[in-house]
Amino acid sequence: MIVCVAVVGHQNNPLYIQSFTEADDALKLHHIVHCSLDVVDERVNNPRKSGPTLNETFLGLLYPTENYKVYGYLTNTKVKFIMVTTDLDVRDADVRNFFRRFHAAYVDAVSNPFHVPGKKITSKTFAESVSTIVKSFGFSSAI
Repeated sequence: MIVCVAVVGHQNNPLYIQSFTEADDALKLHHIVHCSLDVVDERVNNPRKSGPTLNETFLGLLYPTENYKVYGYLTNTKVKFIMVTTDLDVRDADVRNFFRRFHAAYVDAVSNPFHVPGKKITSKTFAESVSTIVKSFGFSSAI
């Protein structure tokens, strides 16, 4: 189950963060998202020497905690997508599909001519799209 998703700008400014748990866990999840940015920066600044991973936008598992797994995705414009899940055995194909759909929803939201680049995403349509994507996470039939 996905418990938190976030969109973080290229200057590590939060553009969108949503928790899908009780309010007590929200602060802890926001802290986990913030800590994951260090791992993303480390992977971007110190890439592995193998060729195919240099241009890969899917960062994979950033780090596991006792109760959560944190996954990351980096766009070409250095916008970061973070997902925190409680599922300890998640297939990479499901996570890649989630990020692909999440990225498409983000592109739709920032393509709005009234959206100011670099500012928080306040679109209700984007929030509804994210909720739908989160609810369908893990179901292979969901497209």
